[in-house]
Amino acid sequence: MKKIILKTIPLIALLLFVFSCTSVRVVSDYDKSVNFDSYKTFAFFKTGIDKAEISDLDKRRILRAIETEMLAKGFTKSENPDVLVSIFTKSRQEVNVWNNGFGPYGYGWGWSPFYWNSFNNVSASTQGSLYIDLIDTEKKELIWQGKGSGYLTSSSNIEKKEARIKEFVAEIMKAYPPEGRP
Repeated sequence: MKKIILKTIPLIALLLFVFSCTSVRVVSDYDKSVNFDSYKTFAFFKTGIDKAEISDLDKRRILRAIETEMLAKGFTKSENPDVLVSIFTKSRQEVNVWNNGFGPYGYGWGWSPFYWNSFNNVSASTQGSLYIDLIDTEKKELIWQGKGSGYLTSSSNIEKKEARIKEFVAEIMKAYPPEGRP
């Protein structure tokens, strides 16, 4: 029994480490008929951004991170943009319960006060998704959408929160422009 416990503790520690370091999973979609080289300027789509159900502080953090990425890709912020940038967010709480006890096993013969040695562990985490939409201003059509999903930090440390937001945005924007597309 002790051997099993000694073997599972490092495995549990490894799994906790791996899941705590899970990066952002990204998927993107785009209009195949679009020439992405024709887009040079951008602005934020206030109407869409206002609908995102997150705090105004987090919205500003996300928008600053998007602006940084767009400027790094050669875009210019403009009052008369080629594309509008909008965001949408989703989150869901995940609760995991696991029993790492011994089950209905006692020690020795007969009755044991340790007959049910079970230990329940509960963990909660928040899985978040950030959608970044690029909308052609002339056609008023969605031309590209990137979605990043991952675990959100529940830390009150603002630097960690900002770093996680920057990571989400940077990972999503790596998918723009679509590979093999101008």
